[in-house]
Amino acid sequence: MQINISVRGLVEFILRQGDIDNRIHTSAENAMLEGGRIHRKIQKMQGSSYHAEVPLSYNIHTSKYDLTIEGRADGIEEGDPVVIDEIKGTYRNLDHMDEPVPVHLAQAKVYAAIYLIQNTLEQIGVRMTYCSLETEQLKYFNFTYTASEIVGWFEEVIDKYKVFADFKAEWNNTCTSSIKKCEFPFPYRKGQKELASGVYRTIVHGKKLFLEAPTGTGKTITTVFPAIAAIGQGKAEKLFYMTAKTLTAAAASDTFQLLRRTGKLRFKTAIITAKDKICLSKDGECNPEKCPYAKGHYDRINEAMLDLMVNEDNYSRDTIQYYARKHMVCPFELSLDISLFADGIICDYNYVFDPFVYLKRYFADNSKGNYIFLIDEAHNLVDRGRSMYSADMRLMPIQDLKDMLRSVSVPFKGQMTALYNLLVSMGDSSDRPQMLETIEPLAVMADKLSSSISSYLDDVSDGPYHDEIVDYYFELTRFLTIYEKLDDHYRIYQEWDENEGFRIRLLCVNPSENLGACMSMAVSTILFSATFLPIQYYKELLGGTDEDYEMYSNSSFDPEKRCIVIAKDVTSRYADRGPVQYERIAEYIHRIVQKKRGNYMVFFPSHAFLEEVYEVYLSKFAEIDAAQVLAQGSNMSEEEREMFLDMFSEGNDVNLSDLINMDVDIEDDRVVIGFCVTGGIFSESIDLRKDSLIGSIIVGCGIPLVCNEREVLRHYFDENGRDGYDFAYRYPGMNKVLQAAGRVIRTEEDTGVVALLDNRFLQSSYKSLFPREWKGITTVTTETVNSEIGDFWSRISQYKDL
Repeated sequence: MQINISVRGLVEFILRQGDIDNRIHTSAENAMLEGGRIHRKIQKMQGSSYHAEVPLSYNIHTSKYDLTIEGRADGIEEGDPVVIDEIKGTYRNLDHMDEPVPVHLAQAKVYAAIYLIQNTLEQIGVRMTYCSLETEQLKYFNFTYTASEIVGWFEEVIDKYKVFADFKAEWNNTCTSSIKKCEFPFPYRKGQKELASGVYRTIVHGKKLFLEAPTGTGKTITTVFPAIAAIGQGKAEKLFYMTAKTLTAAAASDTFQLLRRTGKLRFKTAIITAKDKICLSKDGECNPEKCPYAKGHYDRINEAMLDLMVNEDNYSRDTIQYYARKHMVCPFELSLDISLFADGIICDYNYVFDPFVYLKRYFADNSKGNYIFLIDEAHNLVDRGRSMYSADMRLMPIQDLKDMLRSVSVPFKGQMTALYNLLVSMGDSSDRPQMLETIEPLAVMADKLSSSISSYLDDVSDGPYHDEIVDYYFELTRFLTIYEKLDDHYRIYQEWDENEGFRIRLLCVNPSENLGACMSMAVSTILFSATFLPIQYYKELLGGTDEDYEMYSNSSFDPEKRCIVIAKDVTSRYADRGPVQYERIAEYIHRIVQKKRGNYMVFFPSHAFLEEVYEVYLSKFAEIDAAQVLAQGSNMSEEEREMFLDMFSEGNDVNLSDLINMDVDIEDDRVVIGFCVTGGIFSESIDLRKDSLIGSIIVGCGIPLVCNEREVLRHYFDENGRDGYDFAYRYPGMNKVLQAAGRVIRTEEDTGVVALLDNRFLQSSYKSLFPREWKGITTVTTETVNSEIGDFWSRISQYKDL
């Protein structure tokens, strides 16, 4: 077995000590932006005996594995002794530095040890070169080590790491052996074997696969299983299962657990939970003065990891928290560290794609890793990608900070005032976006302010309005980072928003380049969704190429068990909204519910629309239908969401008086109607099976509200030879409709009704986006919907009696 670790990874993993203190680390964050330029400049200043960017590697052979430690020394200077030069750019005040950062020195010492051993030297020098990114002032720290000193130290470092490497090698044998014996946990349903084979072939060929897999086809198990098989065959070392929502992550974790139970799989998985959700500290602040888990964390973390590695295979949120309490370490940092020794990582998209959140221990150097990416609900990645790679510069935050610091002396006040004045001069009160070709003067001024704030925060750890300064600093840093990414896939515009005020927006209109660059770090990427239509739209915006694969998994459902109707006498068009349409929609709900008592969800294009129909239905039909009516709130807590969904569980007899708008006893023939928002928290990723939900009534085509950003998207795609309206409005809207419709049919045993209440669904531009398994669609009116729905349920009743 081959185990590789970078020099940086080795020293950061083994030599860390003391507390976690994430209050502010500006030098390291910002130095990454300028570090490369400074490195090159310093290297060019050296003489002919200086060699820059020298690759070094050291191999250690054991009976169980080969360990390779590799990296690139910033510089090696010939002489007596040879000197290893490690260059670091920083915004810190160099006059206040009395010694190098320990991890920086350790990194240089590893390079020195490797070079000395391989060249049989008696001694070697180490020089730490720090350069101020503001003034370009240099400061040096020089050390000389004998062979016995540096080699002895290096061997100690290796011995500490080998404890983990030994376990990893033994575990690899156990894991690989179990994979070869593991079998698919169920008899293959129609199309599943072909789907799994397609995933495996894609991984073997190192491509991307864009997979449309209708709900209930078992897309999770049929993507996870072949990915695990590929790892067992040595095609990759680790898989990342990425999701957009917590519920989907839980389903993925359950799939691995299923394979452990039924297939005796030994495969370690780690779930990365957001810091604020897994934190054990009452304040949630990474401050050793306030958090006992942060205090001395690094002194205890390796012991905690070994305990967890030896005793658990499923590194779930609860498991991580248990071991964090046991060893008094930060659970979030523990989850990140233990992921290094997991075979699979379940995480949100942002831990791979977001330039500010991504897992640096895997992706910092942008090099290809031996990974498989499985991206669930990949239709969500378009908007998430745009959000990750876009940024704003807003007038309001700098104005607020300027007012706060009016009577406070800070060295960056001049730069702050200059940037504020420039923004004010650019601002106008128009609600229409003004496109900008360049904002270079603004970016230069913002960069100067960012550098000045960074330097100030390094010197002043707890001054007046410290948290507010830090918050603004990070907002500024984000803007500058995205500014460096600008290319033809971006549009720059300024606008006035009634809530946000004036802002300059860097909008990543087409995230394909950024997302594709991230996916290139994997051996293969499998992108899958139940609603991936039209596939070419998603392939274009998610970084696909002509060489990548597409696949449509056929549904195994009996189409006779699903009734789909389109209402031709109702619409949600903005111009037609009013009492007539609201009453007609409420009547449709009443007539559909009358034909079969049970649980229904009705999806609306907005909260305002929902409330209008909600009031009509309550006043005219709710008492007749003896229905309990729930309405999705605009800012529901996690507990309120769970209570809402609990009302749809089979046999649920809980009285939720704070959510239920009618006092009706819950019986077996109850009617529960949930009024929800299309594209909201209940229209996707919820799993209501069998009688938990028998009808999905969808009002409108899901078209996003017209806004400046959507209009910028539309114009961009029109200019680039695409149908801008489709790309900005129709396709995203139809995806929301399909997701809402997919809440009804979850398993082969399910039956239900999908009612599309908008005559626009009869247009060919919408019908062409219907899934191929949508067959036997009927057009209805308020007069005929009773008989159509009644006939369907009669057929189902007869079917069950056979």
